[in-house]
Amino acid sequence: MRPLANGFKSLKTRLIIGISVLVVIAIILFGIHLKNEHLVTIWISETPLQVEIRDTPSGWSRGLMFRKTLPENQGMLFIFEDSDFHSFWMKNTYIPLSIAFISASKEIVQIDTMLPLDTLNLHFPKEPVKYAIEVNQGWFQHHKIKVGDKVRGLNEKP
Repeated sequence: MRPLANGFKSLKTRLIIGISVLVVIAIILFGIHLKNEHLVTIWISETPLQVEIRDTPSGWSRGLMFRKTLPENQGMLFIFEDSDFHSFWMKNTYIPLSIAFISASKEIVQIDTMLPLDTLNLHFPKEPVKYAIEVNQGWFQHHKIKVGDKVRGLNEKP
């Protein structure tokens, strides 16, 4: 009987260690996910806006896809490596959005409206931009934000 009990104890110990390792991995991955959802406050003119930052190709591609809601004073800030004619579309995006295209000098150069699930229309800036901000449709108009307004806090990362 003794060898069987020791074998069982060893198996039990291995199982506990295995589960503990999985829990630690899950916590680390969840922490990485939360880091990606971290909000930073930027200012457009004098209006604060909390944004999630997307500054990687995978982040740019995913954007606000698959979300059903976006809190009123929150948005997503896209930071690109270089100024260019970065395009956007609404594939798998259920929220009606407004997008501001922002130059490297941190000035809004264009604001567009984007319709949910519209995969037929691409939204291009009229000049090269380094940043873009997506918010709920009408947010810029509601806050009287317009082309020419300056954006502060764009260089902050979580």
